[in-house]
Amino acid sequence: MVTTLSLISISPLLTLLLNWRWASVTTSTAPARPGTAVDELTVVVRQLRWEAEGVVSVELGDPDGRELPPWRPGAHVELALPTGISRQYSLCGTPGDRSRYRVAVRRERAGRGGSEYVHMFLRPGQRLRLRGPRDNFGFGQAPSYLFLAGGVGITPILPMVHQAAAWGVPWQLAYGGRTAASMAFVDELRPYGDRVRLYPEDTDGRIPLARWLDSLDASTDVYACGPEPLLAGVTDAGSGLRPGALHMERFKPRPKPAREERPVKVECARSGRTVEVPAGRSILSALQEADVPVAASCREGVCGTCETRVLDGEPDHRDDILSEEDRAAGDRMFVCVSRALSSHLVLDV
Repeated sequence: MVTTLSLISISPLLTLLLNWRWASVTTSTAPARPGTAVDELTVVVRQLRWEAEGVVSVELGDPDGRELPPWRPGAHVELALPTGISRQYSLCGTPGDRSRYRVAVRRERAGRGGSEYVHMFLRPGQRLRLRGPRDNFGFGQAPSYLFLAGGVGITPILPMVHQAAAWGVPWQLAYGGRTAASMAFVDELRPYGDRVRLYPEDTDGRIPLARWLDSLDASTDVYACGPEPLLAGVTDAGSGLRPGALHMERFKPRPKPAREERPVKVECARSGRTVEVPAGRSILSALQEADVPVAASCREGVCGTCETRVLDGEPDHRDDILSEEDRAAGDRMFVCVSRALSSHLVLDV
């Protein structure tokens, strides 16, 4: 049963502190590049609801009731929280509904404070700065779909399910979680009947990935999101899928082996500057220290905020976003983690 969150009393001193923190927040932006511009706007919190044990959804709208920017299933937004940090959250509302955005946040007590703030202090009527939507998942039309979700990974998958149902194409969803009580949006999925299979791990075990993936029609596209063990299992079990059939999104970067780093000279085509980036330092941090404006958020190669066009040189891609085809094209990179195979790069910054 989904219930509306009750307000937690906050002392006047804490309220004053939070208001001061909000007043002190600044958001840095970079000039929009062709084809990669995202909106930056103020939104107001309309409602918070418990969706599952440890998961709260947040409904956002325009303060003046205007339409919000359009988005596609799989897109995410970046919220600047009053604590001074920014976090990315997948949009999990109804595709095509521009009157509101919905995101869901699982409380991570060992995290960096974003989910704690949302769960403890965010309130209806509060205003936040938002950037986006941005889409790295790339949901497209296909003859049929298999959706695989684990935990809060259901958030980008849920709008895809609604869209596939609206298109009238065959689809199935396998959705796993630690317990039934921890699995968000189950009530919203119930009307789809046997097209949805739930796997609470404490009673049903983990999703039998090989069973789901081995019997797929060759034309089926697979979309998966969840914790790393799930995605690693999908990669292994889906090794026989046709090229381009498997689409995954990560909330955290994959573990990667250490790689050799070398210095690189970065020429900034728009700002006219040249920046020397030593080994062991990210291109992003070197550019920002040189006052070259580059928007950034996760600094882990998973959100896409720092996407930058490559005009010359060969990038060394280390992100968890680009497809193999995109990497081979070599015309864009994520400067928070990626480096260069060539001795120099020319970037559109």
